[in-house]
Amino acid sequence: MNWLIDFGNTRLKCAPLDNGRCGPVQAFAASDREALDGLLRILGSAKTGERVWLASVATPDRTEALTSAIAGQGFSVRRVHTKAQYDGLRIAYAEPSRLGVDRFLAMLAVLQRDDGPWLIVSVGSAMTVDLLAADGRHHGGLIAPTPTHMREMIAQRFPQLDVSDGQVADFAADTADAVASGVHAAALGLIERSVRTAHGQVGLTPKLLLTGGGAEAISWALASEYLPTLVLDGLAIFAGIAED
Repeated sequence: MNWLIDFGNTRLKCAPLDNGRCGPVQAFAASDREALDGLLRILGSAKTGERVWLASVATPDRTEALTSAIAGQGFSVRRVHTKAQYDGLRIAYAEPSRLGVDRFLAMLAVLQRDDGPWLIVSVGSAMTVDLLAADGRHHGGLIAPTPTHMREMIAQRFPQLDVSDGQVADFAADTADAVASGVHAAALGLIERSVRTAHGQVGLTPKLLLTGGGAEAISWALASEYLPTLVLDGLAIFAGIAED
């Protein structure tokens, strides 16, 4: 069996490549010392010719350690990198290598849809926003802290605001709720502004698509679609094209 692996700074996700599609996903905390052992147990020993398709935005040393461990199971590891053009997708970056491969693969997956243009928001280790036209042209994007990281930065800078998790409200009545509400509103404000400015770029209001482990926490407040396996879906598409 061939496998798909999405190695991020927060989570490590794997899924079988099943008839050109992403199969059931299993996830581990990337910082968990037992995550690699758990992954290797899932993969098992490779049969002749079996591959692992790897997309990683983790540090080079962590990526190399993962690659070596998987190769030690007998798999041929094919690491995927961002390309300027691929299957109709055209990246806006002059230096494609500077665009995270997770964002590249998410857009590759989205381009298979027929309801574009799209605004793709990923809430993971950071919050990223990418505008993709229906014809595959990437109009660029944004990177910002997630609500969780904003809250952590406020606590580090102002110890008196290092408070427990609060409840989100339009106007909060205590400090914990005010911090929770503020960072939540900041994230929503960025997304809502991006939707408005995207209209001027592509002439239509884009379909808002959310992905990433932190996206569900904000999805209820937005007219959006949540796609938790978007990067792995794109990795499956990349693998299928590469193998043809």
